[in-house]
Amino acid sequence: MSETPKKKPPGLAVVWRESKSLIWTRRYRLLLGLFLLLVGRLAGMVMPASSKWLIDEVIQKQRAELLPWIALAAGAATLISAASSFSLSMVLGVAAQKSINELRMKVQSHVGRLPVSYFTTHKSGELVTRIMNDAEGIRNIVGTGLVQLVGGLFTSIIGLTVLFWLNWRLTSVTLVLLLAFAVMMGFGFGRLRPLFRERSKLQADLNGRLVETLGGIRVVKAYTAEKREERTFAHGAHRVLRNVVKTMVGVSTISSLASLLFGLMGLGMGVIGAREVLAGRMSLGDIFMYLVFTGLVVTPLIQISAIGTQITEAFAGLDRIREILEEPTELEGEKGRGRLDSIHGDLAFEDVWFEYNKDLPVLKGISFKSPAGTTTALVGPSGSGKSTLIGLVMAFYQPKKGRILVDGKDLATVRLADYRSQLGIVLQDNFLFAGTLRENIAYSRPGASFEEIQEAAKVAHCHEFIESFPKGYDTVVGERGIKLSGGQRQRVAIARAVLKDPRLLILDEATSSLDSESEEKIQSGLAALLKGRTTFVIAHRLSTIRDADQILVLDDGKIVERGNHDELLALGRRYKDLYDKQYRLELNRFINPGEDFTPERPKVEVPQKATGSRRPRL
Repeated sequence: MSETPKKKPPGLAVVWRESKSLIWTRRYRLLLGLFLLLVGRLAGMVMPASSKWLIDEVIQKQRAELLPWIALAAGAATLISAASSFSLSMVLGVAAQKSINELRMKVQSHVGRLPVSYFTTHKSGELVTRIMNDAEGIRNIVGTGLVQLVGGLFTSIIGLTVLFWLNWRLTSVTLVLLLAFAVMMGFGFGRLRPLFRERSKLQADLNGRLVETLGGIRVVKAYTAEKREERTFAHGAHRVLRNVVKTMVGVSTISSLASLLFGLMGLGMGVIGAREVLAGRMSLGDIFMYLVFTGLVVTPLIQISAIGTQITEAFAGLDRIREILEEPTELEGEKGRGRLDSIHGDLAFEDVWFEYNKDLPVLKGISFKSPAGTTTALVGPSGSGKSTLIGLVMAFYQPKKGRILVDGKDLATVRLADYRSQLGIVLQDNFLFAGTLRENIAYSRPGASFEEIQEAAKVAHCHEFIESFPKGYDTVVGERGIKLSGGQRQRVAIARAVLKDPRLLILDEATSSLDSESEEKIQSGLAALLKGRTTFVIAHRLSTIRDADQILVLDDGKIVERGNHDELLALGRRYKDLYDKQYRLELNRFINPGEDFTPERPKVEVPQKATGSRRPRL
């Protein structure tokens, strides 16, 4: 399988466009939040401003009559500040959570429509991280983070204006140090952004490996590979740790330099401010008010530093989300495609070529016809192209060259959803969801009644064992159907296909997980399922496809033989060799185990003309 080419990460301009889209969608809530923040910040300035009047007028000039008014103003401002803070959290908190939820749904919807080839090169744990974790960061863009950033700048501007009014000489020194702090933050965040982006990738890789390990825990234990998995996980965890340490060093460096600058600012204010008071250019109330307002300027800047780090991390998450949203879905090439109503079931391949890796074809000039209601079996050695051909029948892949026709229509010209809605599949390793038996059978047709579900289960001969469970059809099967045996899972999958009543049916060794008794029971059910449907069968046991209308023998991506069972045996070539080998093995195993027994090959007569529709014994 080819690896996905490494793409250049989206630039800041691309991420900012995505951010603007998010901001614009929530613009009214953000504006309301900004208004509430500014009201709260302005109210918060009343108390520091009142300190000048408290010292210069009430204390030094003994104007006690002003004290109630100052207390009233400070109390009212405190109430307004608290109310606006609460409202801000509610307004923007809800906006952020809605945006996170909408982005997760958007990414999940997009991922669900990506072609099957995408999932062969990306781990499920990585995709889970992108859908769930990367979206979390936007709370700092459409939540309180961005508003606090803007509000912090606004507060700092007002504070600096007041400081210039109080003493422009002292404020000029302060402003130089603040500009140095701004330059330092810009440089620091530029260095931190790639680290946050890398951390998201490392965490996605680590999650992917963890999901694989937990999903294959029986294989891990069977091969006593716990230590190996521990080492693999530890290696990934240490890589994440090293990245976290680097980001912590970067953030701590910025914070330390900020503390140094603010310390120099305090030292400068102490020295210059004292001289200004001694020179009579500032009163004690002025210098006290100056110190408090300096804190109002510096505190938002410290908050901006923290918020900037969070927004940088959010941008890194948006980088990764943008990458996956730019992946073309199956639907993007469907503009102009026609609708496909109920099909008759004629399927044909015309000189079809397909490759996973460039210039390494897997299928080479495949051509055949499967008339409606007939069964086509695919046989051949491992790697001959059987599963790839089935993947093309299910429209999971597109031919490199050639055409696939459904009722005479090129599959590339019809909508995939219309076509796939008429497919039914029973695979060798069938996937069951961690729900109830009822839900798993009804997955192919969610609106089916309980009676229809039961009827499908009876056809698939799983009604008996389902009824033996205490909760019957409401029995939870566990993750991937772990609580059921392999044969039980297979029969539930067959019931699911029966319930859908498809026009095209795909069977990949559908009875491979069944014992002889269960297989015999289910033959009649499958015969009913195949009746009137175009069926494709991948079979490893050739005895199960005796009655197929046509058998295609594949080797090295080509059809080397075709015909029905009797015709291919009469040819005495590839199919006959495969059949004889299996025939001898089965007799050695069941009739005379332990001996090298080679039976006499049966004589086969080839009928002059095939009559009737044949059905495979599966």
